[in-house]
Amino acid sequence: MRPEHQAPFRQQDLFGGQGEVRIWDLFGTTHLPPFEAVLACELDPGGSVGAHRQATADELLLVIEGEATAGVDGERRHIQAGSLVALPLGSLMTLENRDAENSLRYVIIKA
Repeated sequence: MRPEHQAPFRQQDLFGGQGEVRIWDLFGTTHLPPFEAVLACELDPGGSVGAHRQATADELLLVIEGEATAGVDGERRHIQAGSLVALPLGSLMTLENRDAENSLRYVIIKA
C-alpha cells in the first residue's frame, strides 16, 4: 500500500489527536482532476486524529487494515478493513484507532 522507496511524512498528535500518523503521497506529481490527493496513511496503535473540517475537497477514507471509530459531524461509527467513510466538503471528522497493538492502515482520496 505504501511506496517502499518513499519516506513518509510524519505528523504527531494531528489536529489535537494522539500518536503519530505516517502519510505517503501515492499521487506524486500526477495531476488528474477532479482528484486532489491519494494518501496512504498509518495511525499508531491506540492513536487518534482530532476533529478537523474537510476544508478543500470531498474525501473518501478506505480502511485497509485494522479497526477504528470514525466520527463524522458528531455521528460515531465502528469501521474496519473494507469500510468506506464518505466525508463531504465541510464535514467534521475524528478518527480513533481501537487497536492497542496494531496500526490502522487506510487510504484517503480527495476530489
